[in-house]
Amino acid sequence: MTATEQPIRIGIIGAGGIVKSRHMPGLRAIPNVQITQVTNRSLESAEAFCREFAPEAKAVERWEEVASSDEVDVVWIGTHPYMHAEMTCYALQHGKHVFTQARMAASLPEANQMWEASMRYPELVTAICPAPQGMHGGELVKKLLAEGAIGTPHQVLLHSFNDAWLDAAKPAHWRQQSDLSGIQILTLGIYTEVLQQWLGHILEVEARGNVVIPERAGVEVDIPDFVHVMAKFRSGIEATMLFSGVAAHAPTDKLWIFGSEGTLSYDFATDDLQLGKRGGKLESVPVPTELQRSWTVERDFIAAVRDPKAPRPRPDFGEGMNYMRVVHGVWQAMDAQAAVRVV
Repeated sequence: MTATEQPIRIGIIGAGGIVKSRHMPGLRAIPNVQITQVTNRSLESAEAFCREFAPEAKAVERWEEVASSDEVDVVWIGTHPYMHAEMTCYALQHGKHVFTQARMAASLPEANQMWEASMRYPELVTAICPAPQGMHGGELVKKLLAEGAIGTPHQVLLHSFNDAWLDAAKPAHWRQQSDLSGIQILTLGIYTEVLQQWLGHILEVEARGNVVIPERAGVEVDIPDFVHVMAKFRSGIEATMLFSGVAAHAPTDKLWIFGSEGTLSYDFATDDLQLGKRGGKLESVPVPTELQRSWTVERDFIAAVRDPKAPRPRPDFGEGMNYMRVVHGVWQAMDAQAAVRVV
């Protein structure tokens, strides 16, 4: 049997919407991949998942059983961020490869625990679910910037607005509760991940944010409904990043990169990349087929598990630490109402 045919047994911890809609189709498309065990918030919900998505799998009550089982090669974590560190470290200690849903962790110290654990077990494959935003045209963005298509970039504007939390009558979402989501705010971590891939590391942040609706159905909301971030990159680029979950008639998520000789823009909803030279107008630029990236997350992870020589999937835990440091810095900057170095 070749490496590409080696059977891989997966134990799922947290079988929610993202696992059902995105990861299961990808895993099912890979030959000789079997879901062997599933655990969820309740045994009943795990059993329901197995009936619908993985009839060959066994529903298990405790996640520790899945993470240490002799019938599992890969632990696939789909829980909220507050459980990621404990589950990841436990699974690695028991010799399992680990794929965890984004965002990386509930806090920077917990993310650091995950990263250190991955360093102790380099033979095991670890990865975080990547941000799909900008995946289609990101390689072309990097190529254009490297070729000097807009000269020297100096200023960036990003906005990510929606009205999902504008209705005060809606119950609190888990992403609005720090005991479940940790320090994650809206799409801040997602776009920090994307921008640092395209523009390099962020070194300093300033931030202001606010909770517009502090209580929902008796639940205290302690994660900002909107946040404004000023960021400075190692290259000297200055960015303004605006995020909101309470913006009526919100525009699409969009990025502008302004340079000495022109502008690049990227619409994350449509993957429309536009380039304009100084004195001219912005015009759409098609993404060459060889530079287009599509969703191959599950396939890439399993390939790395089967073959130690295969490319390791990204983002890895080190790259996760890069955006976790920025998110942590944003909270520090909001508390201090001052600029904070990202370390």
